[in-house]
Amino acid sequence: MNFQLIKDALAGKEQDFTKLSLKTAIFVLALPMILEMMMESLFAVVDIFFVAKLGEDAIATVGLTESVIVLVYAVGFGISMAATALISRRFGEKEYKEAGASAFQLLLVGGFISLIFSILGVLFAPDILYLMGAEQEVIQNGASFTRIIFGGNAAILLLFLINGAFRGAGQAHHAMRSLWIANGFNILLDPILIFGVGSFEGFGLEGAAWATTTGRGLGVIFQLFHLLNGKHRLWISRESLQVKWRTIRKIIDIALGGMGQFLIDSISWVALTRMNAEFGSAALAGYTIAMRVLIFTILPAWGISGAAATLVGQNLGAKQPMRAEEAVWLTTRYCVIFMAAVTGIYIFFSGQLAGLFTDITEVKAIASQGLWVIATGYVFFAVGMVLTQAFNGSGDTRTPAWINIGVLWFLEIPLAYSLAFVFELKYLGIFIAIAVAHSLHAVVAWYLFRKGRWKRISV
Repeated sequence: MNFQLIKDALAGKEQDFTKLSLKTAIFVLALPMILEMMMESLFAVVDIFFVAKLGEDAIATVGLTESVIVLVYAVGFGISMAATALISRRFGEKEYKEAGASAFQLLLVGGFISLIFSILGVLFAPDILYLMGAEQEVIQNGASFTRIIFGGNAAILLLFLINGAFRGAGQAHHAMRSLWIANGFNILLDPILIFGVGSFEGFGLEGAAWATTTGRGLGVIFQLFHLLNGKHRLWISRESLQVKWRTIRKIIDIALGGMGQFLIDSISWVALTRMNAEFGSAALAGYTIAMRVLIFTILPAWGISGAAATLVGQNLGAKQPMRAEEAVWLTTRYCVIFMAAVTGIYIFFSGQLAGLFTDITEVKAIASQGLWVIATGYVFFAVGMVLTQAFNGSGDTRTPAWINIGVLWFLEIPLAYSLAFVFELKYLGIFIAIAVAHSLHAVVAWYLFRKGRWKRISV
């Protein structure tokens, strides 16, 4: 790979990914996606770094709120999958006007759903924390944080779904830049709005919520500018501003499987977080820190796997299923190499990594344990992520949803409960269950992908 190729990838030079060599195509797509996800993962780490300075209750509030707001993420990811599948297929067919019309329908669907989430979250914030097992002091101090996050959920949904459309069009550089803007402003605003500056005293935990919402809102403004300015192949023109119920039904059909995947995953995460809450705020804080640090490498790996989704969609649209499959296996190899490289870091330096976020001995020990235990399944995580993205890129979002039901609900949750409470391993049992379940997830995904049903999906 030469410097010019890197420059083209970051500058967003438009390519025909149905003809470009696969190694080059994966690089051009994956590089901005990796940088995009690195910024997203950096946001997760920096956010908890500042919040941790407010104490255990603040960390617990963030952990509990995120275990529920992840339901919004699930819907956003679901519609994002529909966006990638639809837009990539239209681009493979060279139907660029239809791609723009589909993007407008995506905005309609996402906007309507976000309005519902805003109303429910603002009205029932204390109840959400209560149902998640929060202590009374956490509810009193954290309800405002939860209200702000839910009230601004439109920024989360639109950020995800528009970036899904950009990736489907092969314009991963726009997705990268929007997240860099969103999370860059969040990182800049976090210390100012939490702790204050000069005579401004800051808002405490509420400041973290305002920083996140403001940053993501600015990212959405950037996205909309590039969707509407007519300078790219993916463009929402005046002709696109029509409601097309057939396209909306297709979006919902594909998105339901995508939403299902992440809702199933999210419910599993909620259940695991709820189990951790039984062991007190220290256990919950340690779990939250461990998951935030792990996300720092999981999200870049997700960025690598995103190349598979775009290449599968565009090459199926161009009637090249064998090329699509070859792209998936090549992407899997690259993702496995990356995850294997970081596994050793978590195993040997878990204590030092946890110590960057807290000096509370018990919290540090729990976070450290979570890091090295979960990292033992990291290579399998890589395989599962790429194959899941490949299914989604083809428009087959239901197969990964069924895999999630079988593995996460019928294995991960019962196994975590048994190890934590029956065998009295507490939070260690939950960490073991996560590593085991996601390893099995990869094996099942590999078996079903090899059967090839995804090649026959019509979008």
